[in-house]
Amino acid sequence: MAEIATIARPYANAVFEIAKKRRTIDEWSRELMVLAAVAGQPAIQEVIDSPAVTSLQKSTTLARVCGDDISREGKQFLHVLARNKRLHLLAEISTQFEALRALEQASLDVDVISAYPLDDAEQKRLTETLARRFEREIRLTSRVDETLLGGVVIRAGDTVIDGSVRGKLEKLSETLQRA
Repeated sequence: MAEIATIARPYANAVFEIAKKRRTIDEWSRELMVLAAVAGQPAIQEVIDSPAVTSLQKSTTLARVCGDDISREGKQFLHVLARNKRLHLLAEISTQFEALRALEQASLDVDVISAYPLDDAEQKRLTETLARRFEREIRLTSRVDETLLGGVVIRAGDTVIDGSVRGKLEKLSETLQRA
């Protein structure tokens, strides 16, 4: 997995820099998501993986399926990826582009999992607290996991804050086992 991320990084960085210069970050974000979704379809994956299909045919097929959802620059990007045999990286390129976009826009997607639904006031307090902690704008999504006994689990990028009762009990159990 790390190898795919490493290979995809220069492409994601290059597209991001172009999008930033031209102020088309949102457009590129949408296009990359469309390309990744289409490239992930089994029939298209078969074309991408086929040694009998030329690079030009692969990129042309993908561009044709996407139709008007991708720009001329998006089609050119597809041709570059196909020529370098990198079409299989579209999903990872899109993921890395979104990470760069979030950094650029100083926002962070946070997923909150709780035992019970959070009301608006709780969500607002949590958003404000996380914004101070991470020094970013927070985009909060919350969902309920009825298997939690109580508390919340917060996922913010690579950070996981386990404030659930289950998590606290597990930590206590580990501590007692070490003692």
